Amino acid sequence: MTIIEGSSILVTGGGSGIGAGTARYLAQRGAKITICGRRKHKIEEIASSIGSNCRAIAGDITVAKDRESIVEAAVTHGDGLDALVNNAGNMYRLPLESIAEEGLLDIFHSNVIAPMMLSSLCVPYLTDSEGSIVFLGSIHNRRAFPGVSPYAATKAAIESLTRSFAAELGRKSIRVNCVSPGAVFTEINQRSGESTDSEALARLEEIVKLNALTRIGETEEVAQAIAYFIEAPWTTGTILDVDGGLGLGLTRA
Repeated sequence: MTIIEGSSILVTGGGSGIGAGTARYLAQRGAKITICGRRKHKIEEIASSIGSNCRAIAGDITVAKDRESIVEAAVTHGDGLDALVNNAGNMYRLPLESIAEEGLLDIFHSNVIAPMMLSSLCVPYLTDSEGSIVFLGSIHNRRAFPGVSPYAATKAAIESLTRSFAAELGRKSIRVNCVSPGAVFTEINQRSGESTDSEALARLEEIVKLNALTRIGETEEVAQAIAYFIEAPWTTGTILDVDGGLGLGLTRA
């Protein structure tokens, strides 16, 4: 059984949003965290603010040699590896008639193919530790929104991978689960050039009207669900919505 305190955890996309919030939360609970991301200054800034329990390594998970370096850094920092949190991802949102094939290939590479390959590299270490893989899904697999089909398709693939990997890796005592957040304010839309901060926040505030709990979520609330999966010894192949009730399909008069 994995206990957060003293464990070695790799969090991809740790330079902002849910990745940074998860790294901070797990480090506060005593884990040795390795974060990676393409923006060297961002991940170093986050790691510095967290403290010595957190190591930053710049790298792009879509690049094979970077994936190898990232895993090596995590294993060295934590003296092994107990969990992989596949958080890194990009956004691509356009109406169907405007979608470009290159854009689709890029988002499937970053959101689906790269996490698959990174997970493969981690399997030997997670077998030794009887550890876990946690994917990040999305509310887009529960509620349909116009113009987001490329992103939604990648997150649907992630849910399928969660179940398939859980079935395949269970014999190695590796657990695989997925947390699907709802409306949480992160940089994903702004970083990809899809919107400004104010536009992204306004979109979330509209979505929140459909939330049972009527507010935007916090990154730490998603991190708590990730921590549960890391420690839960008999839970695998599970998709957990952390969305304030957005997936309930609530309507308001």
